[in-house]
Amino acid sequence: MSAPKAHAPKAVPQTTAPRGPTLGQLAVQALSSVEHGYDLLAPMFDHTSFRTPDRFLRATRDALAPLGPFADGLDLCCGTGAGLGVLRDLCPRSVTGVDLSAGMLDRAHLAAPWADLVRADARDLPLAPESFDLAVTFGALGHFLPRDLPALLGQAFTVLRPGGRLAFPLPGPPRPGSRQALGLRAFDTAMRIRNAVWRPRFVMYYRVLTFGTLRDALARTGFAVETYAMPEFGRREDGSPRCRLVVATRPAVPAQSSGEAGPPDGPAL
Repeated sequence: MSAPKAHAPKAVPQTTAPRGPTLGQLAVQALSSVEHGYDLLAPMFDHTSFRTPDRFLRATRDALAPLGPFADGLDLCCGTGAGLGVLRDLCPRSVTGVDLSAGMLDRAHLAAPWADLVRADARDLPLAPESFDLAVTFGALGHFLPRDLPALLGQAFTVLRPGGRLAFPLPGPPRPGSRQALGLRAFDTAMRIRNAVWRPRFVMYYRVLTFGTLRDALARTGFAVETYAMPEFGRREDGSPRCRLVVATRPAVPAQSSGEAGPPDGPAL
């Protein structure tokens, strides 16, 4: 791989009052390229529902702390940098954030001036192999189509050291037929239609990724997968957790192929 492309932050003007994007601004964003679309959204991103809530960030940090120690941390698709604070608390030696959008990275620099920021596609990381003990990602996996997951997870596997972990919170899927489920499907369908008739493509899906799909993809990549219930978010009527932390570990010793579908679920469901 080539050397990392460090992001040089630009001066970012401060707004007098925080506000989210208007419908018109969202429409312009949706008709842009991937990079430009996120650049346009960046100044308003932290004031939208797209940003990962602080309670998810705190719960992730608290669940990961007993699994350490960690030295070097990576936030994949770091956006405006909300998750970089999680890594700062867990990884005392270094914290790196990667995102495709220069605008998002400019905002991340404001939130985490102590972090190393790299502009890159998460499916093609310009980072040295075996450089990190911990990689996290928040809310980004649903933006990728299933065919992109092998490249994304493969890159995470490559940059983690043996024994390193990839972790992310995974809320349970919405109830079929609920307003949330219908809204996500409608958005996903609209983006598919948009990308079929308009160029350049804009990859911003909100796909519902189930644990089974992700577990199988992680196992095929070579990860050993565990899950941990996140009690802060309660349980569903059937007793399943409303949110779980998925922790995928790069084995310290390469696993031998056994013909099995993948490792069993982790300990805390």
